[in-house]
Amino acid sequence: MGKYTKKEVFKEIINWIVDIGIAIVIALFITKFIITHTYIPTGSMIPTIEIDDHLIINRVPLYFKNPKAGEIVIFHNDKELIKRVIAVPGDTLDIRDGKVYVNGEELDEPYLNEPDSTYVFMMEEDVFPIEIPEDRYFLMGDNRNNSEDSRHFGMIHRKAIYAKSGFRIWPLNRIGRVK
Repeated sequence: MGKYTKKEVFKEIINWIVDIGIAIVIALFITKFIITHTYIPTGSMIPTIEIDDHLIINRVPLYFKNPKAGEIVIFHNDKELIKRVIAVPGDTLDIRDGKVYVNGEELDEPYLNEPDSTYVFMMEEDVFPIEIPEDRYFLMGDNRNNSEDSRHFGMIHRKAIYAKSGFRIWPLNRIGRVK
């Protein structure tokens, strides 16, 4: 092996810096537009998502289609939140007697932490039933007694919803797809 010149060493260092820079740009692009990690600090989605769960969330599907009822989505409302889509544009939503009704049909919600636990909270009871306007979504947590959701802050604009829940990566004993 021969001796390297200063010029060769400098060129190799520059090549490494360029490669690392490209890798950083690619990683930033992926986490901004494709998939990213999120941490769940609250219990609003118990039992589906527990406190301290870590999820990989997917941004791609919502570039091409709107959220559907029943899907778990991530959105911004002053902070990043994760909730379930309960009603979509054009739906008529009613909350009464601890139950949710969409388009006149009682919603089957096997994912709830406590059955018959849905009450209007911050909204006026006489507001219901309500029709969900275009580009708005009504979102609620699965732990209805401990969830700050559309009953508190109102319907969420489509532009605020940016990802779907994906894959739980922590804790290891609960690894898998989140539904």
